[in-house]
Amino acid sequence: MLKSVIHRLGETPQRSLRCFQLGLLLFAISVGLIYGGAIHWIGWQMAGLVLLPVALCFAAWGYIGILANRLSHFFYRMEQNKKPMD
Repeated sequence: MLKSVIHRLGETPQRSLRCFQLGLLLFAISVGLIYGGAIHWIGWQMAGLVLLPVALCFAAWGYIGILANRLSHFFYRMEQNKKPMD
């Protein structure tokens, strides 16, 4: 069951990478908004604090997909090595 979940999460590595990169971009924007809110207007800081968990969720989901893809390849290679040589 775990292998099927890992395979399903890791079957689209390009999408996972895009999701991870989007999360990093949103994280950078939210940090900039938090910093700008500390200096200029508190509304920017609030927007950054609202955006921060969204950015972290996107980055975590993308990272989990990338990790699942690598684990899926590892399990596949492990099964190939178990097969007897002809």
